[in-house]
Amino acid sequence: MDNDFYLLDNTDKLNDIVRPFQKELNRGQRLADFLKQCIRCAGRDDFLQLDELLSSKMVQNVEQEEVLAECKPLFDELRQSAQDKVDRYRMELIGDLTSLGKEAGLDIVIDFPRFSILKGIDGEIAFGDRTTTINKRVMKSIDPRRIVTALGRLKKELYDRPFEPEKYVNSLHKTYVVICKADNLPAASPVAIQRFYLEYVISLQSKVFFTNMEKSKFRGYSLEQFSVDLWRCFESGITTTSQGMSFKLTSGRNFCLWLLDSTGQRKQISSISFQESK
Repeated sequence: MDNDFYLLDNTDKLNDIVRPFQKELNRGQRLADFLKQCIRCAGRDDFLQLDELLSSKMVQNVEQEEVLAECKPLFDELRQSAQDKVDRYRMELIGDLTSLGKEAGLDIVIDFPRFSILKGIDGEIAFGDRTTTINKRVMKSIDPRRIVTALGRLKKELYDRPFEPEKYVNSLHKTYVVICKADNLPAASPVAIQRFYLEYVISLQSKVFFTNMEKSKFRGYSLEQFSVDLWRCFESGITTTSQGMSFKLTSGRNFCLWLLDSTGQRKQISSISFQESK
């Protein structure tokens, strides 16, 4: 019994001794791995990734090590070279995006690394990750041609189709009335936007869908499309039904959807209501 106790006690003491030693070894390994990664990037002239690495906090950790002090002047030289190449690449990319966009009939507004073409269609380029995000869709490329192709495809999906603002507002009001009657709400009451969006999508389905709810028979209506359609109503100046009922979006934080408001800015919208137009 006593021997077991002493064995356990000694084991704990040894663990206490080795723990800081292992921690230091792990730290040293992280620094070595970082240096190897920098060497690989420099060797294959991967200036985008090298620029990211030499802008990270790990550089300071390396430079503070006495045995690695000679890395600093080398880091400074590599960093300047990488930054110069990144700047040239950025300018080329902006120029290519602009010219390719014009060829495709797209007016791309660039505030690097962000860009946009129309309200509700915007993106951001992440050099280090080699990715481009367009409306939260991540594309593993920063190739200008692929970016322009993706923008054109999204524009066609969201904007290049027949759209009649008054007819659309009438359809929104119809769904609003159905919800108010079902919930016994008085006129002009706010309806939760998440509930409204769900009911509106349901209203778009055919009678066939409700007798056989196959995926192929479902008519999708993305949140992106909902947001853009609302904006197109605001942009056209038509937010009133043929019966004189005007819709109003109310911002909030609970049970919200990110939608374009009357100024074309994405905001958290919590409810929608219809009121008599003044």
